[in-house]
Amino acid sequence: MTDAEGYSGDADPFQWDTREDCEVRQILDRVADKWSLLVIALLDRRKLRFTELRREIDGISQRMLTVTLRQLERDGLVKRTVHPVVPPRVEYELTPLGGTLHTTIRSLVLWTELHQNEIAAAREEYDAREAAEAAAVTV
Repeated sequence: MTDAEGYSGDADPFQWDTREDCEVRQILDRVADKWSLLVIALLDRRKLRFTELRREIDGISQRMLTVTLRQLERDGLVKRTVHPVVPPRVEYELTPLGGTLHTTIRSLVLWTELHQNEIAAAREEYDAREAAEAAAVTV
């Protein structure tokens, strides 16, 4: 038997199916993608045109931005508005659903900012340990 969210009493709700066709996995893959995170962050509280988004996101190609925006629009996270002018003006904005995701992303960024020094120290320790182990093997 499952509850309102679809979880069975025996299942851990924080585990998701690892199969590629799992809906939860597909959604997590989409929203956790670095380009999607950046687009969602940039669209917080403002509409942006495609060219503005591309200018703000360092390293993204026109094709990748197009694909990312289409996927976010399909998932109901971003709204695309075409204004009937010549040339056409297209703007993107977060939907209410996308706004709820932005809140979560903001929490993740805050956590990262709070713990970046600890993570940097852990990386240094790890790299030093790996280097010492590699040196011991070659001796």
